[in-house]
Amino acid sequence: MFLFKKIISQLLLPLPLCLEISFIGLFLLYFTRRQRLGKTLISIGLFTLTLLSYGFISDRLLRPLENRYKTYVTEGAADGPNYPVRFIVVLGGGHTSDSKLPMTSQIDDSSLVRLAEGIRIYRKQPGSKLVLSGGRVFDPVSNAEVMAGIARELGVDREDIIVESRPQDTHDEACIMKSIVGSAPFVLVTSASHMPRAMFLFKKLGMNPIPAPTRHRVKSNQSLSLGSFFPHADDLHKSETAVHEYLGIAWAKLKGQI
Repeated sequence: MFLFKKIISQLLLPLPLCLEISFIGLFLLYFTRRQRLGKTLISIGLFTLTLLSYGFISDRLLRPLENRYKTYVTEGAADGPNYPVRFIVVLGGGHTSDSKLPMTSQIDDSSLVRLAEGIRIYRKQPGSKLVLSGGRVFDPVSNAEVMAGIARELGVDREDIIVESRPQDTHDEACIMKSIVGSAPFVLVTSASHMPRAMFLFKKLGMNPIPAPTRHRVKSNQSLSLGSFFPHADDLHKSETAVHEYLGIAWAKLKGQI
């Protein structure tokens, strides 16, 4: 079921889906008499792909996800952090093991930013533990182990790190974290776009996460530039991130997980 979910979700992301529609159109155009339908499908695929590569579209898709929860603020409190918690849980993102590269090059951007935010909050929470989550999936080394190695290199005490390498997806992470943190409040660190789905899943199990979203891709004060009038791969990636999360939420609802 896990592999099936991964395959289907990849096929439904904007880039693969638009290409699938366009190639079906090409097939109809060259090998059948359904010329008009073929031209229509090619036009739909290319037009949709182009639209999703513009910031004014991708930002509108991503902003509702990223703005759902406020930033976890610890600075400025006279007596330390706002929430006295025991655990800071950092959800895994992704990585590719390569022993010839430093760990910071093996881990992907989302995991690295999540880890940095988790360490920032950990240092503001005396006596807390940093819980790093992320399974192996398609890599022999778990994402949690890679994050733990980087955390130790950055000065986090080994005794303050809990490595959880079993989860394959966010629902697994919620189920496993339940046995670690119970019903006590804890800080949950993940990408801002992923935070709504993660909060739904954790709360469904009766847990009390305090959201600490990070890696915001949509900025409030972005100004127009010459590049704003052209499609960009980064904007397409933002659209894909948003669609991935909406699909994840829909799947979790279908499975009764939220």
